[in-house]
Amino acid sequence: MLLETIEQANDIKRVGKEDWDSLAQEIRDFLIRTISVTGGHLGSNLGAVELTMALHLVLDLPQDKIIWDVGHQSYTHKILTGRRENFGSLRQYHGLSGFPKRKESECDVFDTGHSSTSISAGLGLVKARELTGGTNTVVSVIGDGSLTGGMAYEALNNAAKLETNFIVILNDNNMSISENVGGVSKYLNNIRTATGYLDLKKGIYNALQGMKRGNDIIDRIRRAKSSFKQLVIPGMFFEDMGITYLGPVDGHDIATMVSVISDAKRVQGPVLIHVLTQKGKGYLPAERHPARFHGAEPFDIGTGVPSHPRTDANYTDIFSTVMCKLGQRDEKIVAITAAMPDGTGLKRFRNMYPDRFFDVGIAEQHAVTFAAGLAAGGLKPIVAIYSSFLQRAYDQILHDVCIQNLPVVFAVDRAGLVGSDGETHQGIFDYTYLSGIPNMHVCAPKNKWELSDMMKFAVGLGAPIAVRYPRGAAYAGLKEYRAPIELGKAEWIYREGEIALLAVGSMVKTAEQVRTLLKEKGHAVSILNARFVKPIDQEAVREACRSHRVIVAMEENVACGGYGEKVLDCMNRWGYLDAYGDIPGDENGVIGADTSTYENENLHGNLSGSRNPGFQGNVFLGISIPDAYVEHGNVELLKKEIGIDAESVAKRIEAVL
Repeated sequence: MLLETIEQANDIKRVGKEDWDSLAQEIRDFLIRTISVTGGHLGSNLGAVELTMALHLVLDLPQDKIIWDVGHQSYTHKILTGRRENFGSLRQYHGLSGFPKRKESECDVFDTGHSSTSISAGLGLVKARELTGGTNTVVSVIGDGSLTGGMAYEALNNAAKLETNFIVILNDNNMSISENVGGVSKYLNNIRTATGYLDLKKGIYNALQGMKRGNDIIDRIRRAKSSFKQLVIPGMFFEDMGITYLGPVDGHDIATMVSVISDAKRVQGPVLIHVLTQKGKGYLPAERHPARFHGAEPFDIGTGVPSHPRTDANYTDIFSTVMCKLGQRDEKIVAITAAMPDGTGLKRFRNMYPDRFFDVGIAEQHAVTFAAGLAAGGLKPIVAIYSSFLQRAYDQILHDVCIQNLPVVFAVDRAGLVGSDGETHQGIFDYTYLSGIPNMHVCAPKNKWELSDMMKFAVGLGAPIAVRYPRGAAYAGLKEYRAPIELGKAEWIYREGEIALLAVGSMVKTAEQVRTLLKEKGHAVSILNARFVKPIDQEAVREACRSHRVIVAMEENVACGGYGEKVLDCMNRWGYLDAYGDIPGDENGVIGADTSTYENENLHGNLSGSRNPGFQGNVFLGISIPDAYVEHGNVELLKKEIGIDAESVAKRIEAVL
């Protein structure tokens, strides 16, 4: 097999031209076979096989640099740089990342995971090359979906001033995760369908190739700023910016791309190569259903059907159903998403109410301010965006929504640990970055029924509010506990004494499991479903402190700025805190606190093990995600590693006791 000869970067250069297509097929077969077992981003990678091969044939890695926007399409690059043997661990804990990682290979020059960043990063590498006297080639590869992000145009505008080589490859498959929208997509489509231009170009090239010095003339035509393409295609957006435009090029024709990339290396300035590819190329199910194979679960190769099909509704499904019902009841409700109608569950709403659905493309900042404008116009916008992607619109949430106290509802999907996609996709910061904004309200449901109730409450609140829910199957437990949603009010699930588990969102399910483990050891355990991270239910916290020895705050968020810190602040202000539990460096896991500032409270007896026997108070234990980025892997395994799974939490509580 040709693929077995590829053991490190640049080995592909030893493969003869006559074998290029065969190698491409072997790579496709390998990707389909591997991802059918591990899961991963299949469609985008199948579409970029030949493009990646052409880049590796022309460039010398790691001296030359390739930046993959988002990184969904980087699998072939990983194979060609000697990581084929590691694909069995793809996206698994301590295994091969599904995205470029600098720590994984010196051929991965820049970590990516979010869209529209590659041109900015590439421009930085070009400027670094200039300042250090380097001569290497820098290539940024960006998809047509990512090109809708405003950051990409900021970078292109800046890059247009360059007087040294910088190559941008536009991988145009007319398909991001969902159907591309907007003027950019329309513009690119006009280029794709400009058959007169394509036929004229092909005819001229064919004629010149048979002439003496014809190839020289072709090269001059390609490089000329005022080439014939400007006579045929109106606008020539990139050329007008000062960026040399080459294309469109067949992205599955390796020889042609090798030639064009080689030409582009000689341009003394920025150059954009427009490459046309097919997402899912070579695998019929992925060609027919590219969205389904964007981030595929393990599947049957013969049919493309998931190997372990879902039987239970997930939180996105519940949100989808609720949105359709809300839309039916209130004509003022509108929905906004950033290129993710399928992923966020808004596809059904779009089909039912197309005039009230807006897909703004990969433009989260615009989505939020657009929603603010809709709210100012008297409508009730619901913005559905993944937690880690909503981070990109922090400024707009703060300035455009919350300062004006506009009634925008944020449906924050994929919150908490999401697993396989790793650091760039873990939604573990939203409690922190949202709850610090004045006028913002933040809540999280314990189960599928509470998500429905919270969405209805949020629409009626008349103020900025975020409803935060995780990826995966919606919890169906605790159905009998369904107290009406009230702003800033928690819900007692069990009231017993000794230990109070104050859990928010997804951690209520974990709290149930912890309670079971502790009760087996003879402990009395209460559970408080916090519901709101902002505002928190201070009276419920006070009640928990008065009637329990140990207060445990549980959240699937980083500790800094999260729910636990808010509970701890209340305990400190009210004088309930006697000790912190589980502090690194303390051999017994308990550290006494200064009692001199505490207010008088009618507290129960002193906790055994406290370093502060003169004070009668509580011990606080915060269960949260450490102040660190969490790598990729199975969610349950990650929770155990971090120490927020039920067994680990129960052990930590017992250690404090």
